[in-house]
Amino acid sequence: MLSALLLAGTAAAAQPLGCLIEPFRVADVGSPVIGVIETIKVERGDRVEKGQPLATLRADVERATVEVALGRAQAVGEYNAAANNAELARQKLARARDLADQHFISPQALEQARAEAAVAENRLAQAREQRGILAREHELTQAQLNLRTIRSPSSGVIADRYLSVGERVEEKPVFRVAVVDPLRVEVVLPAALYGVLHTGMAMAITPEFPNAGPRQAKVVLVDKLIDGASNTFRVRLELPNPGLALPAGLRCKADMGSIGPAAPAAASTRSRTTAPAPDGGLSLRIDSGLSAQPKAPKP
Repeated sequence: MLSALLLAGTAAAAQPLGCLIEPFRVADVGSPVIGVIETIKVERGDRVEKGQPLATLRADVERATVEVALGRAQAVGEYNAAANNAELARQKLARARDLADQHFISPQALEQARAEAAVAENRLAQAREQRGILAREHELTQAQLNLRTIRSPSSGVIADRYLSVGERVEEKPVFRVAVVDPLRVEVVLPAALYGVLHTGMAMAITPEFPNAGPRQAKVVLVDKLIDGASNTFRVRLELPNPGLALPAGLRCKADMGSIGPAAPAAASTRSRTTAPAPDGGLSLRIDSGLSAQPKAPKP
């Protein structure tokens, strides 16, 4: 029984399996606020970087609000008046102390000078606080204006554009952005290979694309559930795509005979993987160094 499982697992591992190369991530990008599209800065197929502006909404009111808030934040007349008044009150208090030491003024006059200096200092503190509040109000209006610009959430390509200039944006997305570096590879494997693959292992992927040779992909996800109807499970791999050499949507072949660790081990030239038996007793070991055609058992 164990020999039959070993031969079946080895035959499945030697047979290339069909797979699909997809974008690593796809996002439908909309606007956080309702408005009318004023400009479109990218088109379908364009490459974009994270944070790059894709479109802008009409923002005449928001721009005017920012200008008003900026003018109020930059106004220094009230603050300068409070600062000069505080400095004058300090000088009066200093002269009052000298005159009080020489007994030229009464103690009540000295106390009045101290009170006037304290009031002037409080007004100066209020002027500083007001300047801080106005600066934060300007930041708030600027943030509201920035919401009228739709930006790319990640680096990738524009997969689709749904709206045009002059259309109203509410809940419907405006763009679809696809991340194509790296790419995502989905492989459906038979249940007999469950336990053979682990996160971090490498596998050779051959895209069905002209002049595209085998490429190494890394296993990033192994499903923990097996589909009972088809007796299969899914494995997700991450395929580097420098320079966007490969387009997403290609079919490919996954070479199960090339399974190995992402970093080649120096101690061994043959990779052995042990899969626990379902009953927890015997274990099944698949040797990637075996030939694709199993030898017939001796009589």
